[in-house]
Amino acid sequence: METTLLELVKSRQSDRAYDTTRPVEQEKIDYLLNVVRLAPSACNAQPWKFIVVTDPAIKKQTAAAIADKTLGMNHFAFQAPVHIVVVEEDANFTSKAGGLIKRKHFPDTDLGIAASYITLAAAEQGLGTCIVGWFDEKKLRKALSIPDSKRPYLVITLGYSTQSARDKKRKDLEEIASFNRYK
Repeated sequence: METTLLELVKSRQSDRAYDTTRPVEQEKIDYLLNVVRLAPSACNAQPWKFIVVTDPAIKKQTAAAIADKTLGMNHFAFQAPVHIVVVEEDANFTSKAGGLIKRKHFPDTDLGIAASYITLAAAEQGLGTCIVGWFDEKKLRKALSIPDSKRPYLVITLGYSTQSARDKKRKDLEEIASFNRYK
């Protein structure tokens, strides 16, 4: 029996503990990249580049950019077998023009959608992920040779989770949705 999308979303969580002895198979990484390639974006701009970091030395550098010693955050990045760095690329003309007219930066939305596609595809493949937005951009740029004209937007840690499943704490439906008008 196939897993429904709702079941997948219910079971997916932000994992912060990974099996350091089990590498992620290249076929699974390729699957995630093919899924995210099909993600929607404003005006089909596809304003993204995905840097998949698997080399241990480079991964150590990216983990150092993700972890914050002062605040004691994100040290789990050193355990993750893979880091997927989501880099913002230039949007196409229509996405940029629409953004100016509507006073919205559409790539922000597009990159969030792309990250969601990656994490759901990973869950489908039995992999754990955590989307990280807190990192040292300068260190990350240096580690991955990201040009100054491009912005690393998110990092997704990826691997086989060793973390127990947690109950999701979410607002009730009535708190987040209404029909026909704002309530």
